[in-house]
Amino acid sequence: MAEPQGWIDCHDPFGRDRSMTVLVENDRVLLVAPPGESAVMSATQTRRLHRLLDQAAASSASSAEG
Repeated sequence: MAEPQGWIDCHDPFGRDRSMTVLVENDRVLLVAPPGESAVMSATQTRRLHRLLDQAAASSASSAEG
């Protein structure tokens, strides 16, 4: 079962509040975008997503080793 790693607030193209969720499942990282939408992110949100994906990748790598 996928474990939530975190989420990043973002917007859809119409300015509505949305979020992108990062999950870790065994040795894989799952990025869940707003359903049927595009995610519009600021530079700060993009940097947060980068850090969150790095953490998820490290977590998935340790799951693969164990």
